[in-house]
Amino acid sequence: MTTAPPPDSQLRGFLALLPAGLRPYALLARFDRPIGWWLLYWPCAWGIALAGGARDHWPLFLWMLAGAIAMRGAGCVYNDIVDRNLDAKVARTASRPVASGAVSVRGAALWMLALSLVGLVVLVQLPLRAQVVAVASLLLVAAYPFMKRITWWPQAWLGLTFNWGALLGFAAATGGLFALGWLYVLSVKASGDSYWMAEGLNRMGNLALSAGLLYAGGIFWTLGYDTIYALQDIEDDVMAGVKSSARALGGKGKEGVAVFYVLAVALAGAAGYVAGLGPVFYVGLALYALHFVWQVRRLQPDDPKLSLRLFKSNRDAGLILLAAIAFNGLAF
Repeated sequence: MTTAPPPDSQLRGFLALLPAGLRPYALLARFDRPIGWWLLYWPCAWGIALAGGARDHWPLFLWMLAGAIAMRGAGCVYNDIVDRNLDAKVARTASRPVASGAVSVRGAALWMLALSLVGLVVLVQLPLRAQVVAVASLLLVAAYPFMKRITWWPQAWLGLTFNWGALLGFAAATGGLFALGWLYVLSVKASGDSYWMAEGLNRMGNLALSAGLLYAGGIFWTLGYDTIYALQDIEDDVMAGVKSSARALGGKGKEGVAVFYVLAVALAGAAGYVAGLGPVFYVGLALYALHFVWQVRRLQPDDPKLSLRLFKSNRDAGLILLAAIAFNGLAF
């Protein structure tokens, strides 16, 4: 029998200083748990850095952070509205504001709309093609709360959703995944130089491929850390009928996390290779890998408090990979 996981909603830090009427709404958006917005933000920052935007497009890092905070909050509210009955059956989530009745469904929906409006402000700061990429992610977001009911791998869907920012950040820093490449090809075509047109097409393809590989690596990163997170809830999930990668892996949770992290490092490395990143990137990638080795070695599936600490340590993993890419980002 495992020890009980810590409750999901806790009044701590600045939340305890808020007026009593606002506290449930702050908890609903998980303002007490910044790890969620860091995990959503890092892929956005990776994409910007991969596109060479660390120097020329630095305001995007700030806009993306604001968007990650707001949209992670809106996503949590939406998730809690959909999952309110399931949350009430799980010890860790029973105290969530909607599940506990502290916030009505109507009040939660209005709060979700307010947070989404902040996200809209961020959206209009981005180039048009990046706006299209951002809007496309809403389909993933809308479907996510239902995945735990229909698949044993909702963590994979979360990976698709949370790492969309890698494509978004890349698109925002380049004006679109293909925009600059096509402009280059058209300018060369006008000059009649077929060799350099071919080189431009090759460059454009490499840029798009590197962003896709980075996105894929992020998906497996999320599969790893969210499987660790799901280990906290296995007993309650069995009783509530909730599916998860932790349950699907059975007694092989530690081995499964190790495989996910190996794939995350391999795909991130492939992204750097295709993008032509230099030796410093691979030093950072090695540190990224060592962080995962540390997590897997420490992981004890029957210790929910340790699982939560290891899950939160992925804030540092994301920062390590960002630093590795930023030192070698593509230059335009």
